[in-house]
Amino acid sequence: MLQADAATAPARLIAGGATILGASVLADSSIEHYRGSFHHPAMAVPIVAAVAAIRVNAAGVRDRSSVPNEPLRDPAQRPELRPRTPAHAAIGAAGAAGLGFHGWDIARRVGHLRWSTLFYAAPIGAPAALILSGALGAAADALATRDPRLGPLPVGGRFVGALAVIGLVGTSAEAALLHFRGAFHSPWMWLPVTLPPLAALTLARDTLSGVPKDTSWALLGATALLGFVGAGFHARGVARNMGGWRNWRQNLLVGPPIPAPPAFTGLALAGLGALLLMRRGHG
Repeated sequence: MLQADAATAPARLIAGGATILGASVLADSSIEHYRGSFHHPAMAVPIVAAVAAIRVNAAGVRDRSSVPNEPLRDPAQRPELRPRTPAHAAIGAAGAAGLGFHGWDIARRVGHLRWSTLFYAAPIGAPAALILSGALGAAADALATRDPRLGPLPVGGRFVGALAVIGLVGTSAEAALLHFRGAFHSPWMWLPVTLPPLAALTLARDTLSGVPKDTSWALLGATALLGFVGAGFHARGVARNMGGWRNWRQNLLVGPPIPAPPAFTGLALAGLGALLLMRRGHG
């Protein structure tokens, strides 16, 4: 059992990261779209897609019999893998559609790319996180097959590492934008715009070389912890609004988004899974 658990650790870390991303999107989009009164029917789509992301990616975490790159005698031995691939594709497609809608929301506003528009228009980060949740979940499933691929692309440590780098950079950029809106009034607000980019930089280096370094393990581990710490700080920010948690119906809508920081945790776990794959020669 210990050997099986060790062999499946990379895939389960990646699937676990994808699950956390889906949960972050579910909570964040539910709050934000509720604040928008669900004025467009399409605003319900990311909630459905996020629920699907949690279900299919959690199934990947539970799947302890998938050993990366172990040849399969018969693909029919793993029938549970087949229905998840279309689900991951649908999740990614929902995220891509949301990205388009959010981009259109920014483009149609007066001033287009002014700071005020970027501060208060629909955020780009949430739909992109849904795309990454689908892609990382599909990668975790592909690792259990004889020839791990997503379309023409081979799936290994470098592929997953590249996805995690893109996600960390994008999430840090969104945090920088919103913390700039908050004037960085707390020194702790600098953490999500410094630590995750450093983790992304070292992971990018390892992804290019195929050789994981100790600094990447440490920075990704710290970034995973940062997701939970950030959620705690955001909960404190909600409590500091008038009425505190007694007035949670209003303060959850106007306070800092509690579900946003755990996206760092999900991406960091996927990055750690990528490092494990590279260490074992599955570049």
